[in-house]
Amino acid sequence: MIVYHASKKGFIHDVFNGTIADDIDHAFLLHLGRHTSPNEKLSWKNSMMHMYKVINTPEIPDSSSIAIEYQIPLTSKRIDFIISGVDDNRHSNIIIIELKQWEQAKLSQKSGIIQTRFQHGESETAHPSYQAWSYAYMLQNYNETVREQNIQLLPCAFLHNYQEDHIISHQCYTEYIDKAPLFLKSDARKLQDFIKRHIKYGAKEDIVWLIDKGKLRPSKQLADALNSMLHGNREFVLLDDQKIVYETALSLAREAANGSKQVLIVEGGPGTGKSVVAVNLLVELTKEGVVAQYVSKNAAPRDVYTAKLSGSFRKGYINNLFVGSGSFIDTPQNTFGALIVDEAHRLNLKSGLYSNLGENQILEIIRASRFSVFFVDDRQRVHIKDIGSKASIQKFAESCGAIVHTAKLSSQFRCNGSDGYLSWLDNALQIRETANIHLSSEDYDFRIFSDPNQLFETIKEKNRINNKARVVAGYCWDWNSKKDPNSYDIIIPEFHFQKRWNLNTDKNLWIIGNKSIEEIGCIHTCQGLELDYVGVIIGSDMRYENGQIITDVTKRSGNDQSVKGFKHLLSQNRYKALQDADEIIKNTYRTLLTRGMKGCYVYCCDKPLAKYLSAQLEPLYESIPENRIEPEVNDEVKYIDFLPLYSIRAACGYFGEGELVDESGWMKVEGMGKLNRNMFIVQAVGHSMEPLIQDGDYCVFRANPAGSRQGKVVLTEHHNYYDSDYMGSYSIKTYTSKKIFDPEGNWAHEEIVLQPKNSNYSPIIIEEENADEFRIVGEFIGVLPMKSKQ
Repeated sequence: MIVYHASKKGFIHDVFNGTIADDIDHAFLLHLGRHTSPNEKLSWKNSMMHMYKVINTPEIPDSSSIAIEYQIPLTSKRIDFIISGVDDNRHSNIIIIELKQWEQAKLSQKSGIIQTRFQHGESETAHPSYQAWSYAYMLQNYNETVREQNIQLLPCAFLHNYQEDHIISHQCYTEYIDKAPLFLKSDARKLQDFIKRHIKYGAKEDIVWLIDKGKLRPSKQLADALNSMLHGNREFVLLDDQKIVYETALSLAREAANGSKQVLIVEGGPGTGKSVVAVNLLVELTKEGVVAQYVSKNAAPRDVYTAKLSGSFRKGYINNLFVGSGSFIDTPQNTFGALIVDEAHRLNLKSGLYSNLGENQILEIIRASRFSVFFVDDRQRVHIKDIGSKASIQKFAESCGAIVHTAKLSSQFRCNGSDGYLSWLDNALQIRETANIHLSSEDYDFRIFSDPNQLFETIKEKNRINNKARVVAGYCWDWNSKKDPNSYDIIIPEFHFQKRWNLNTDKNLWIIGNKSIEEIGCIHTCQGLELDYVGVIIGSDMRYENGQIITDVTKRSGNDQSVKGFKHLLSQNRYKALQDADEIIKNTYRTLLTRGMKGCYVYCCDKPLAKYLSAQLEPLYESIPENRIEPEVNDEVKYIDFLPLYSIRAACGYFGEGELVDESGWMKVEGMGKLNRNMFIVQAVGHSMEPLIQDGDYCVFRANPAGSRQGKVVLTEHHNYYDSDYMGSYSIKTYTSKKIFDPEGNWAHEEIVLQPKNSNYSPIIIEEENADEFRIVGEFIGVLPMKSKQ
C-alpha cells in the first residue's frame, strides 16, 4: 500500500510549496483512517526537504516515480522513501531510502544493532543499513512482480543530520553497509550520484504502482521453511524489533554460559513473529554448539514441525530439538545452555496426563537452563490451567536468582500486516477499548457470512490454492465422532450443516493434512500455527445483547478440557470464576480470528452478534473526526504530544495501586501545559458535573496531586459509597472537606464532601471513620475540546 505517490515533478512542487507533510498526513487519513503524530509530521517536513535538495536536478527525470511510506505487503513495515525509473540499459530500478534524523549513535556488540537517542531516551535499534536492506529483502520475497519483471531493488540509508564519527560507519556494520550504502550529512552529492546512476529515465509504466497492484508470492510459513533453516539456509530476515529480540537473546545466551542465569521475557501479540524468532534462535544456538531445545505446551506445533522434518533428520535428533513443557520435572540444574519457550502463556503448574507431576513448569524450565527465553502473550490464555503470564514468569525467575530482561515484539506479520485489524478485533470483542477503530477491506479481508455452508465452501475454494485454509470453531459441540466415526459433531440444523471435529485421522497434523479440509479444527490444533485463510464458527458461548459481548461458559461442550473444573471454581469464588471464563472464551476467539495471514471469514450462531460485528465494519462517521483515539503512537510522542486514555477503573487501579493495566489508546493533547507521565485521560460519564464536564467528555487528570485539594475537581475511588454516574465506587466531583483539631493541634477530617456541579444530583458525604476507604486518584486539568468533523 502506498500512502503518498507522485512523480518527481509533483514531489518537488509539494515540497517547494510547503505542503508535503500535510499531503502525506492527508493520505494517511484516507488509507489508514487516522492522522499521524505531530512529531512524525515534523520529521517528514525536515527529511523531505533534504530529499528535495538531493533529487532537484535535471539529471534525475521529472517523470521518475516517488512513493513515501510504502507498506511492505503482508507486514506492518513501511519504507520511508522510494524513487523508481530505468537506467541506461532500460532496466527497471527501485531505490529504497531509509531516512533518519539522527545526530549521534553508540556501538553495540550485537550484530546489526546500534544504540541511539530518541525523544524518550536511548535505546537499541537496527542499524539503518540493516533496515533498508531487510525491507528490500522482504519486498523481493513477497512480491512476484519484482521477480517476473526483473526489477532491481537498491536499498540505502540517508542520515541527513549525522556527521561522520566512525561509529555509524564502523567496520562491524560493513556487512550491511555493503548491501545498503550509508549516506551522511556531507554525502548529499554522493546520494544524488547514486540515484542518477540508476534512474536515468522515467519508466513507461509506473514501477511502484506495478508492484503495489502486482501479484504476491504465496506466503512463506514457518513450518514449510523449517527443514531449510535447520540445513543452515536463511529463510526469514528479521525486521526491526524481531532483530533486536533475536540479537539480545543470542547475547544473553552467550553471557549465561559463563556467568549468571539469564531470563528473557518477550511479549508479542498474534502475528508478531514470536515463533519465527524462536526457531531462528534454536537454529543459531544449535549451530554455535549450545545445547538448546524448543519448548511448547501445545503439541500441535511440535508435531507439525516433526512431520515437516521427517526423512531429512534422524527421529532422535528431531525429538531432542522439540519438546513439551513438562519435560523438565527431574532435569538437573543448568543442564541446558538455552531453553526457548514458545507460547509461554500456555504453561501449566503441573505436568503429566493427570496433572499430578512436577512442581511448576515455569520454575522447572528456569532451573534446567542457564538461559531461558519465554515468548508470551497474556491475551492468548485459553485454558483454565494456563499460568504463564509475564508477571508470573518474572516472579519465578527472580526467585531463582536469575537476571530478568524484557522485550517486546509489536510489528505485525499476519492479518495482512494490519495492526488496525488487531486493534479493531480487541475493540469489537470488548477485550480492551480502542475507540474510533473501524475495519475496511483495505486493512484485511474480513467477512461475515450468514450461512455456515457458504463460509465452508469459500474456505474450501481458498484451500485449493495451496492447502493453507481451514475452518475452526469454538468448542461448543460434543466430540461424538471420536467414538462413532459415522456421527457428526458440529451440527447447525437450520442450515442442514453438519461436520466433524478434527483429530480423527490426522490428529495434531490436521492443519497440514491433505484431506482435513473436510473437518473442523479447534483452538488446540491451531494455536501457535498459521494459515493463509481461516474460517471461524463462533458458537453459542458468545452472544451480543444490550450493547455487550456476553460469554456463557455453560454453552461450552462437556468434552472441553479448557474449562474443566469451572463449577468447582464457581462454588469457591463466583466472581473470579466468571471473570476467568470470560477471559478464556474471548481469548480463544481472538486467537482463532488471528490465524489467517490473508483473510478471516466468520459465521456467528448468535444472529445479534453477527449483526453487531457487521456494523463494526462500517465507519462510525461519514468523515473522520479530528480528535481521534490512536491505538498506538510512537514512543517519542508519548507524554510529549499524546496522553494515554484509560477506563476509569484502569486509571484508579494503575495510579492508585500500581497495577499493570493497558491503555485504551492515545489522544493528542494541546493547551494543557507541559505533559508528563503522571497525566492521563478518562472519559466522563453522566451529567453530575455539568456544565463544567459533559457526558462523554475526555478529561485530563494529573495523578498524585500535591497541595490542598479544597475546591478542586478530582477523580476519586471510595469503596463504601455508590455513584450513579459510574455505577460504582468511582467519582469525578468537586472536593471539599471539614477539619477538626485536637488539643495538640493535630487535625483530622470530620467529613469529606464530593460535590456535583449539577444541582439535580446529591453530594457524596464520607464520614471521618470511613476516610481510610477513600482516596484521590487524580486532579482535573481540563476537557479536551471537541473538534469538528471534516
